[in-house]
Amino acid sequence: MGGVPPATVVEMTLGTSVSPLHFYDVSLVDGFNLPVSMAPVGGGIGCGVAACVVDLNICCPSMLEERIGGKVVGCKSACLAMQSAKYCCTGSYGNPQTCKPTLFSHLFKAICPKAYSYAFDDSSSLNKCRASRYVITFCPPK
Repeated sequence: MGGVPPATVVEMTLGTSVSPLHFYDVSLVDGFNLPVSMAPVGGGIGCGVAACVVDLNICCPSMLEERIGGKVVGCKSACLAMQSAKYCCTGSYGNPQTCKPTLFSHLFKAICPKAYSYAFDDSSSLNKCRASRYVITFCPPK
């Protein structure tokens, strides 16, 4: 279940006895509101850390800022701010061949390389693991 954008999202698909791999990531596709990380506890087979541990609200481009009482409380996705198929990876942009990273997704990826920055950012952001437990940490130490 997702939050109301802009929201940092932790996504996971747990494996089964037939297919034991778990898939997980941290996504900025719906925007950002707080730093978060997800990691296996005690290691595992082929595991990695999914994370965005930097407060992107500090460096959010002004056109993407979500403000409450004059304070930046979130950084909108380009999709939410622009309402364009190019930024939302919809319509004719709804596949990996036509949906490419934008200036904004490049910025977010440079700051948070272990998080999804746009819809088809699978190669560097999707983690696969066989572990018995995971820890999700909100506002982790840097």
